[in-house]
Amino acid sequence: MKDDEILKRIRDLVDEEHSLRERLVAGELTSEEEHNRIASLEEQLDRCWDLLRQRRARRDVGEDPDFASPRPADEVENYMQ
Repeated sequence: MKDDEILKRIRDLVDEEHSLRERLVAGELTSEEEHNRIASLEEQLDRCWDLLRQRRARRDVGEDPDFASPRPADEVENYMQ
């Protein structure tokens, strides 16, 4: 994925997150349904941001950003802060 494709995916995921929260308030889904889907969205967002950071880091050091690859969710989710 190119940077613009990753950013579009991030926007789409954020839009879906906002829609889920609105649907919860409107009573269109349960809090458990919303929570489960939000957890999945957050995982996907973390992976997208990680891939974008990898691409930018490669570019900054003169490497080809196209060699960056998505990391597994469990790896991205367990980074030390």
